[in-house]
Amino acid sequence: MNQEAAELRPQRDNPIRNFSVRLSPTPLGARLARLLAEEQLLTWGLPLERATHIVAELAANAATHGRVPGRDFRLTLYVVGSTLRIEVTDTRPDRLPRPAPADPASESGRGLLLVDALADRWGVAPGPYPRKTVWAELRVPL
Repeated sequence: MNQEAAELRPQRDNPIRNFSVRLSPTPLGARLARLLAEEQLLTWGLPLERATHIVAELAANAATHGRVPGRDFRLTLYVVGSTLRIEVTDTRPDRLPRPAPADPASESGRGLLLVDALADRWGVAPGPYPRKTVWAELRVPL
């Protein structure tokens, strides 16, 4: 093995962990995103509660507001160092998420407020067309 190839291999004490799946933009797809994320985080030995709540909210938003018939959304989880990054990519770049005060009488509209409260950082990344990615990051124990 040459030195260049050896440098590209992740170190055993600090592996790069990655999981990605395409799902239908439906309530069932959003639920499956949460369940698959929970299983993957368990496999990696990472805390579940905040991350699975974030996945549930972002996947529900993709299924509700990012839905385009015939186009899936993608859930990606990866860990680099002590940061877990959650990404949900949909095909509605024209509908950017914005947290807004929820109507107290409404049963919905609080998802991004929850993401903001639970994540260490979150945001939106455009493209490539016709996509956008809503992401959130959490510090996790090494």
